[in-house]
Amino acid sequence: MKRNHNRMSEINASGETGETHVCEDPAHPVAVVVVVLVVIKSEGVNGRPDANLKLLYGDNMCVGPLKKLCHWGPLSSLAMIKFITLMTIHCSRQWWPPQDSILAAASFLLFFILSGLTLFHFISAIVEGPGYLTLKWMPEKATDIQYLQYCIVCQGYKAPRSHHCRKCNRCVMKMDHHCPWINTCVGHYNHGHFTAFLASAIGGCSVSFIILTSWITTVLSLKPLPFPPPEFYTIILVVFSIGASVGVVLAVGMLLSVQILAILRNRTEIEDWILQKSQCWRNDTDAKYIHPYSKGWLFNISQVLTWDCTPVGDGITWPVIDGCDQYTLTREQLAQKLDKRKKARIYRIVKAASGSKFPIGHGFGVFFHPLCTDESRIKLDVNDIVIVTRWKKYWLFGRKEQKEEEDGKSKCIRGWFPRPCAVEVIEKSVRLG
Repeated sequence: MKRNHNRMSEINASGETGETHVCEDPAHPVAVVVVVLVVIKSEGVNGRPDANLKLLYGDNMCVGPLKKLCHWGPLSSLAMIKFITLMTIHCSRQWWPPQDSILAAASFLLFFILSGLTLFHFISAIVEGPGYLTLKWMPEKATDIQYLQYCIVCQGYKAPRSHHCRKCNRCVMKMDHHCPWINTCVGHYNHGHFTAFLASAIGGCSVSFIILTSWITTVLSLKPLPFPPPEFYTIILVVFSIGASVGVVLAVGMLLSVQILAILRNRTEIEDWILQKSQCWRNDTDAKYIHPYSKGWLFNISQVLTWDCTPVGDGITWPVIDGCDQYTLTREQLAQKLDKRKKARIYRIVKAASGSKFPIGHGFGVFFHPLCTDESRIKLDVNDIVIVTRWKKYWLFGRKEQKEEEDGKSKCIRGWFPRPCAVEVIEKSVRLG
């Protein structure tokens, strides 16, 4: 039986159904086809919608699997896709009408297919989701918890290759990074769709660039036009589309190269960082950390890039190389965490921090040296205690100490704050628990 496609944790075994309504957009027929395909793809056996989605979202698709579209990132991406597509179709029908020749029809069809694939894989990456660990997740063997990190927010242990995303507020299976353009993480279940989306976007924009530049060259030439002279605003829109196409090819091309390299190595962005830290902190020791998941580039590719972009495995248990086991990575993480805690220092807040990325009340040094990171800035009050693990000239990174709430849960508050806000507490020692 085909697996469920939204890997949220609270799975409803009853599998109740709910209607799905798709709004048609006459200005972009590709969008209608793609959304219908994605909705069909997310249904279970015998046309019954995924019970997981039913439990989480009910019958209203506006807050269902497409909820994450309601964000500046996906909306900007959709607007760009639609704009380039419409301008390219308009110019193609004037410059090289598909009914004129087989080559013209093939060119038009190629762009139409690439545009459809871009939209399909984009929406699929959002609807699929990266895959989230069950809340309060535990390994099958209770003795294995000694090799795993505990997530305070999710109240459970982190499976191998899983990491907690502060934006999604969940532990993500094989988390690579949180992508604002799809408003979700790139992880185990949507890595294939995300990579296919990037490749399709580059292919589509490359074809678009050829068509648009050919159209603008024809318009600006001194020869008689084979189509009615365009309005001035149309020329401006085409020039903007050419710039957008070039920008997509360059920017997305760099991101695609990073993703292809990650797939070939079977190593996520976070695991790259873990490997770099292991080489640094183990530099003076004989012990060496070996990344356990890379079993050759052909095998690595087959784990992610399948015909339907369905990944291999359940996102918890992974094939490993000889000499390693399921917890080789997690043991290295625990060792690095312990080393970081040993080097941590306790600071007391002497001036309130607003949590702003550009604070103006802590001196020119802080204001004119903003952090180039999407990590959070935390709000702190006077006399708050923070365990600091990273230091910069004008900023500190740490975790705020706070009491456990009555229900046993406690929100982990950590991030950057201005260095002038705090002073180090010498007489205390950092808790390692």
